[in-house]
Amino acid sequence: MAASTILRAAFGYLFLVLIVRVAGRRPGRQLTPFEFVLIFYLGGLTLTGMVGTETSLTNAICQILTIALCHYALAFLRFRSDAVARVLDGVPLILMEGQGWRKTTMSQMRIEDDDVMNVAREQGIRDLSGIRMAVLETFGAINVTPKANENRD
Repeated sequence: MAASTILRAAFGYLFLVLIVRVAGRRPGRQLTPFEFVLIFYLGGLTLTGMVGTETSLTNAICQILTIALCHYALAFLRFRSDAVARVLDGVPLILMEGQGWRKTTMSQMRIEDDDVMNVAREQGIRDLSGIRMAVLETFGAINVTPKANENRD
């Protein structure tokens, strides 16, 4: 029974990391996929241990330790391999460069030009002529770089 508990916990964690990664990044989200999964999955495990049919302390401890070890292993792999880090975390994506939007990238990431312009306006940039580049960072935030002679308020 303990082995199946450990396998279910490991599969659940790895599956959720994959799902969060595939679901993509949205502007404003500051949690990394690992933090997001860890927080909610461990919370779910704790809740299951309290109200589920498997209420033993040993079972809950096995599940939580399994998740901690999986998280450590993925973090270690990310640190040791740039390829693994790119797969798990992604890479920054250019949304706008010069005066042109990268429509395909924006469509794939479900970002509208208004999302980018909202960030630009927060920096005092009134229109596209003041933007040198807009990038969707790996953690979901949009970063707008103004032109040297930006068109500001």
